[in-house]
Amino acid sequence: MKVRKAIIPAAGLGTRVLPASKACPKEMLNIVDKPAIQYIVEEAVAAGITDILIITNRGKGVIEDHFDHSFELETQLAAKGKTEILAEVQKCSSLANIYFIRQKETKGLGHAVLCAEQFAGGEPVAILYGDDVIIGEDPAIAQLTRAYEKYGKSVVGIKEVTPEQIVKYSSMKTEHIADNHYMISDMIEKPAPGEEFSLFSILGRCVLDPEIFEILKKTPNGAGGELQLTDAMKQMALTDGVIGVDFTGTRYDIGNKFGILKANIEVGLNHPETKDELKAYLKELASKL
Repeated sequence: MKVRKAIIPAAGLGTRVLPASKACPKEMLNIVDKPAIQYIVEEAVAAGITDILIITNRGKGVIEDHFDHSFELETQLAAKGKTEILAEVQKCSSLANIYFIRQKETKGLGHAVLCAEQFAGGEPVAILYGDDVIIGEDPAIAQLTRAYEKYGKSVVGIKEVTPEQIVKYSSMKTEHIADNHYMISDMIEKPAPGEEFSLFSILGRCVLDPEIFEILKKTPNGAGGELQLTDAMKQMALTDGVIGVDFTGTRYDIGNKFGILKANIEVGLNHPETKDELKAYLKELASKL
């Protein structure tokens, strides 16, 4: 089945980037000239996804505003003949069919996804984590949707992390299938040292069969006392197996300060308006370190 719908959970409090996220949602923090969440939406659109549900909570109405028309601004830009920036501003409101729902209590990623059951309408859904911006020539979520259509199983995006990082993420029990595809038969969320299956972890992307919603309803709270999506996906892995795709592209964790800095520097080095000045600045700066 073709994957047409995507969910972007963006209800987290952003505690790792305080105080910047006190009044501005971390998903709206800037990467050169666009908020982080726009990169995520554009990735989904580039993969052929037409309907996107963004899950927010109290204080994140600015995300809705960003993907809406701003008639006053657009009128002023048109009157001043600023056609290029006008087109960029208008692009935000026409990327896809974008919907919003609030997660009224932050009970974990699994709970956030469960809020989207009606939106899914019995179809498979792509899930793009709001903390993860992934930039590459081949959109990461497109790599997963192709695998879903090939194997007919739920798919997760995986990358190898360090032993120090694995205890903060999830660990996959994998068997190589072909190329960058793996069969996953078990997984664990935030493993204690020695409990990990491998250093492969789910990082930011998955495509799930609609059965995930019924599984989530029966899944007890896990790590941190929250409903963990990984615990529900574990049940899928144990019963039918889940496909892991070691995706290409550069991932930036915009839920932490260094991730935001890296994203701005690396994206800035490829942006036509900033790359030359930034490169010269970095060379000069590096000579003084």
